[in-house]
Amino acid sequence: MQKILFVTNNKHKLQEARQILSGKFEVLSLKEIGFEGDIPETQPTIEGNAIQKVRFIYDRYKTDCFADDTGLIVSALGGEPGVYSARYAGENATFEDNMNLLLEKMKDIKDRKAYFVTVIALIKDGKLYTFEGRVDGVITTTPRGEKGFGYDPVFLPDGYDKTFAEMTAEQKNKISHRGRALEKLAGFLLK
Repeated sequence: MQKILFVTNNKHKLQEARQILSGKFEVLSLKEIGFEGDIPETQPTIEGNAIQKVRFIYDRYKTDCFADDTGLIVSALGGEPGVYSARYAGENATFEDNMNLLLEKMKDIKDRKAYFVTVIALIKDGKLYTFEGRVDGVITTTPRGEKGFGYDPVFLPDGYDKTFAEMTAEQKNKISHRGRALEKLAGFLLK
């Protein structure tokens, strides 16, 4: 089976990628290649961060790899939290801190439309490729569900009556932004 390195320190993202790509690829972690440390994320866009992360590791290890960056975009908040989704409530914020800040900012807002977007940057044979996945939905008024991570308890995808945090991993991965981006990545690699 083809091996591919996922440039992430986020164990939740690694687990999702392994579930989505299982049977097609063996997804390696940074720890498995001996890398421990921080990966820079200083770009002003989601795509820019994904590219910065994949180049950072490719330049050091010269191995095919992919990285992702994800953001939650809330229309009524001018696109917030966007590129700052993981650190919305501050550098050392927890998932709960970020979610609570979002709910606080939205407490009197009627337009609750939002979408998640994931951009995957792949370097294969020295060439850079990008893939995007998006899912539209709304922000709930209170958290619902115990599964998932990040903003999953407050994100209700269009056409569903369960938040991402109320869905099984299989249900979420079929329709999620990361699932869609990873399927595009897999389709490209299997060509």
